Amino acid sequence: MATPEERLAELGLSVPEVVPPVAAYVPGRRSGGYVYTSGQLPMRDGEMLATGKVGADVSVELATKCARQAALNALAAVRSQVPLSQVAAVVKVVVFVASSPDFTGQPGVANGASELLGAVFGDAGRHARSAVGVSVLPLDAPVEVELVVEVA
Repeated sequence: MATPEERLAELGLSVPEVVPPVAAYVPGRRSGGYVYTSGQLPMRDGEMLATGKVGADVSVELATKCARQAALNALAAVRSQVPLSQVAAVVKVVVFVASSPDFTGQPGVANGASELLGAVFGDAGRHARSAVGVSVLPLDAPVEVELVVEVA
């Protein structure tokens, strides 16, 4: 059976280094059999993939890519606590989408994170999820993703 990192490589992806916190928190924290991540932004190589509101400044397609990148960053936060091969299940995903007032497609944007987790972990990547529209996110990010994973 392929490891999560091997599945990512098959997708042409890899887990990045943990994005340094922008305030007073840690990227991930293990408690008992779970790892909880802080909200992760769509940063790649130290830069935000996009900024602004989905439905106004940021297209749904780009926001979906941002959700995927934020999920990769959340996996980096998980990996800072345990090897990804120890993830028994992705339990909960919360995706915040900075949205224009009339935008209602948050679940579609959140699929960028959910589909990645399914591809990486298979059935163990199936999760409960909230897709929440908000007026603004840190650093004007269009998307923020947080995870709760169960570890073996």
